[in-house]
Amino acid sequence: MVDVRVPVLVIGAGPVGLATSLFLGRHGVPTMVLEKRDGTSLLPRAPGLQARTMELFRAAGLGKDIRALEKGDTHAYFEGGIIQVETFAGIDDAVLLERPSLDGPQVSPERVMGCGQDRYEKVLAEKARENGADVRFRTKLLDFVQDEDGVTATAEVLDTGEKLTIRADYLVGADGAGSQVRRTLGVEREGRGTVFHALSIYFQAPELEVLLKGRKFILCYASAGGTLMGLSRLHGINPWLAAPIYHPDQGEKPEDFTDERCVGIVQRAAGKDIDVEIVAKIPWEGAQLVAERFRTGRVFLAGDAAHVHPPAGGFGANTGIHDAHNLAWKLAGVISGWAGDQLLDTYHAERHRVGSAMASQALVRNRIRHGYATDEDKKAMVDDIIITLGYRYRSTGIAAPMDTPTLTQELALTGEPGTRAPHYWLDRDGERISTVDLFWDHYVLLAPAGEAGQAWADAAVKAAAELGVPLKTYLVGTDLVPAEQDRSWTDVWGIPEGGAALVRPDAFIAWRGATDEGEPKDVLGKVLAAAAGLEPVTTQG
Repeated sequence: MVDVRVPVLVIGAGPVGLATSLFLGRHGVPTMVLEKRDGTSLLPRAPGLQARTMELFRAAGLGKDIRALEKGDTHAYFEGGIIQVETFAGIDDAVLLERPSLDGPQVSPERVMGCGQDRYEKVLAEKARENGADVRFRTKLLDFVQDEDGVTATAEVLDTGEKLTIRADYLVGADGAGSQVRRTLGVEREGRGTVFHALSIYFQAPELEVLLKGRKFILCYASAGGTLMGLSRLHGINPWLAAPIYHPDQGEKPEDFTDERCVGIVQRAAGKDIDVEIVAKIPWEGAQLVAERFRTGRVFLAGDAAHVHPPAGGFGANTGIHDAHNLAWKLAGVISGWAGDQLLDTYHAERHRVGSAMASQALVRNRIRHGYATDEDKKAMVDDIIITLGYRYRSTGIAAPMDTPTLTQELALTGEPGTRAPHYWLDRDGERISTVDLFWDHYVLLAPAGEAGQAWADAAVKAAAELGVPLKTYLVGTDLVPAEQDRSWTDVWGIPEGGAALVRPDAFIAWRGATDEGEPKDVLGKVLAAAAGLEPVTTQG
């Protein structure tokens, strides 16, 4: 007997699972979320929210809710970069290791933001429920099986022992690095494996403010004691986070790190016997592993269940939230009936490449920061802004060569198919918006005002109607007015004379071209069908 029927069952109520549910809900798709924990996170983990992540929250209608969680101006921490000292008392002698580019007024309408997972998870859970999600904590997945028509899962309510049988069209495993969903599927992982073991020590230490003299940073590494210990407070408020390395191969175990020992570790790194109060201790493993496939039939992997990597760069939760968005709009399209199953295959094609690239870049950063990088490692490293905003998708849904690298050495958001649509300020009925604000639940045909642009718009409307695909058209110069004077929008977007661009609901460009490619309706019929995972409609005349 089936107790619950739902379009999508999500396993895991961390940032990735909750974001998946929220995004699906904003597309009108109800979900159920199962989480064995008691509730949302109580610790300020994953504290750096990238500009692209903030764009996704902005598009989903909760950008202001997330931004309101910021304590002070956390951007100053990011501007401080990554530094190294012998002890925190020697902050005046700090050496700058990295100062990554993370955002910019001509790159994104959003800025990076520091906020602990303990705060933004609560908002994600609240907003997911507001949008139709059934979020159940202390409910554990026991098993699942899938068939051609759906997935049947069994779960246990931990407080009562009650068993639930849930029937879903699709299942999303966002249940972390030890993913039960991935293990049940038998999906193997490839990569470097374990890189190191660390202990996150959350602590209070008022005197640390005095020692650091108000210096802001993403991370401050202290080398006292012969091993690097990272210190961070990107979330803008107490507690501090210290992350010393420990060595299981030398017999060290997490339980060896008593509160007294942890106080000593912090004091040694501080260079002074300051008062330290331990709040929490969490052991974890720095590893680099990527699942061989992100889709198995009607089951998908996202976040750490799909890819794990060292925290260097802060790509983990952000990359997982980007997974969630890429998957959610595609599932919504298939469930709503306007997209084909082939669109779901593009989730693996696009996000596996990105997840692999992120994992490689995180490992390179870890090697560089710990002093054992090769020249090849240093050459391979690209700036953070390319990793977070400049990655490129390649799949059957993108009209671009499949062999283009996922990451490039220079940021190039110039309207190339497979990249995030360039940010450009526009005026719409007296409201200043970014081009990034135009995309959520429709494909968009964007063209310059004029005869050629109108021909593209008319052709797009006809093609979309025949395919049954949601689409909006905008002519820049009439429907939308450029609000910038120093840059032409067609130059920023790389739109050729008489050309246009087709953008997906996730703000990634599916196609860009001009009239020399053929009749607009024929061209758009093919590219729109491919972008939606459909076969082109064949018509006469």
